Amino acid sequence: MNEKPRHPEKVNKPNNPIKKKPEWIRSKIIDSKVFFQTKQVVNQNNLVTVCQEANCPNITECWSKKHATFMIMGDTCTRACAFCDVKTGKPTELDIFEPAKIAKAVQSLNLKHVVITSVDRDDLHDGGSDHFYKVVKATRDKNPETSIEVLTPDFLRKGDAYKKILEADLDVFNHNIETVPRLYTTVRPGARYFASLELLKNSKKFNKKVFTKSGIMVGLGEKKEEVIQVMDDLRSAEVDFITIGQYLQPSPKHHPLHRYYHPEEFKEFEHIAKTKGFLLVSSSPLTRSSYHADEDFRKLQDARNKQLECRPHQ
Repeated sequence: MNEKPRHPEKVNKPNNPIKKKPEWIRSKIIDSKVFFQTKQVVNQNNLVTVCQEANCPNITECWSKKHATFMIMGDTCTRACAFCDVKTGKPTELDIFEPAKIAKAVQSLNLKHVVITSVDRDDLHDGGSDHFYKVVKATRDKNPETSIEVLTPDFLRKGDAYKKILEADLDVFNHNIETVPRLYTTVRPGARYFASLELLKNSKKFNKKVFTKSGIMVGLGEKKEEVIQVMDDLRSAEVDFITIGQYLQPSPKHHPLHRYYHPEEFKEFEHIAKTKGFLLVSSSPLTRSSYHADEDFRKLQDARNKQLECRPHQ
């Protein structure tokens, strides 16, 4: 019996040859013992991580540091983004024990900072926001000293469902813009660029204490000026932290890689983004939403404190 394809919607798409990676795209293992300890905790708790499901190039480095991004609400997404390696199809029922499992895993790994993300769940009336809230609450209750970052779907056509997550005791609200608006119909057809911007803007309005964060990939066929426009749009939405990383094509059936950007080009993007007023910018070939998230959270706190020192009466 043939196994069901991971991406059934891409089966009949043309093959796009994968370009050879340049020498600056290399992942590394820092401590193999810790890597396997992290893997053991994930497996023992029967958890899903975006590190595995999205085929992240940084998994060896991050797991060697006991960093993992937990993906909740299953391993199957209801969207079919052209860049993403997460499985698509009909999701299973929510696991009512998942909040406790995530909380226990965070404690077992002794995490100072945890990132919790999810698949899109368009099949749920609230997009899964209530389940998200329960996971964050359980994690906070069991790990009061751990800072918590969420990386959420767009909750498109779910009204104010996103507000439920912001009612939880979290520190960073992240939603990735992913690409420039011109490419949305081919790269992210199930989403809407301005809906994602509104989500970020409204999240900051609803909870001003929470840091907001968003990321974009380059190498999909965008132009430099379009990336700069996205920076301006995100700042207009009062986003605090932007991440810019290289798109890596998961398979020949995924959206074709247009080109690899040189590290110097990422440095240029970083410089431009800093002039726009972001509290923090992470721009490099291997930058991903959760890459160095724990260290970046401390930098965010320091940047905000310095900002408040400069504007004591605001």
